[in-house]
Amino acid sequence: MTVWLRNPWGRPRWLVLVTVLYIVWSILPVAIAVLFAFNDGRSRTSWQGFSTRWFTGATGSVFHDPALQSALKHTLVLAVICVLVATPLGVALALGLQRWRGRGAGSVNTVMLLPLVTPEIVMGVALLLLFLKVFPGIGLGTPAQAIGQVTFTLSYVVVIVRGRLVSIGREYEEAAADLGAPAHDQLLRVLLPLLAPAIISSAAVVFALSIDDFVVTQWLSSDASTVTVPMRLYSTARAAPTPALNAIATVALVITLATLAFAYLVYRRFAGGSDAAVAAALEV
Repeated sequence: MTVWLRNPWGRPRWLVLVTVLYIVWSILPVAIAVLFAFNDGRSRTSWQGFSTRWFTGATGSVFHDPALQSALKHTLVLAVICVLVATPLGVALALGLQRWRGRGAGSVNTVMLLPLVTPEIVMGVALLLLFLKVFPGIGLGTPAQAIGQVTFTLSYVVVIVRGRLVSIGREYEEAAADLGAPAHDQLLRVLLPLLAPAIISSAAVVFALSIDDFVVTQWLSSDASTVTVPMRLYSTARAAPTPALNAIATVALVITLATLAFAYLVYRRFAGGSDAAVAAALEV
């Protein structure tokens, strides 16, 4: 401590220890929950032997319980819809906002960030009133849930892609224009390859946020067919749940981690080859 007070800008000797403790503290509860997904008995607190019965067993397992299967399928459907809609919209908005220098640009940029700072419970209630009073034709259900998730995930895409736009600047586009490339080639063959790492990262973030969302999805749910995994976890945990609850949470966790791992591998591939791809495009 005395050494640190004498030179607070020196080597952070305790940084590694603090980081490791934080990681262990964060992972330990999740690891325990995953462990009890393989419990042989019905208890979620007392270990009774290893088994996969809550994943593939004949009764009460994830792959044999219609309610759990429906929740998992609906969660994945919403996540895919959210990625397919929010990612291209976010990229387009990021490009437009980054290039907009006219009157009102600052206000629009501020409004775009509001979903990031608005409490999710407020957004859920607001969207509920919107679909019940203003757009009753849409009503509650899957379309409303998808629109709600796109609404609050869109800002994440915009922030990630705009950060990439700021870092690469406009030099590549100007070079392509100097070489005679039309505007659509500047976008499709130069800018988008450079933005690919950010687009992939934002799509992975949107997918993870959609799978994890509870508040907005809960408010916009209509019936049992629109129940997602987080909603099922919440409702079942208040009763007398079996380790099947841990099992479906584990399946959702594995899907999310696999998606993030895939996005990371693709990101490395694009990040490593983006400059070469742009150079080849400029030569053409």
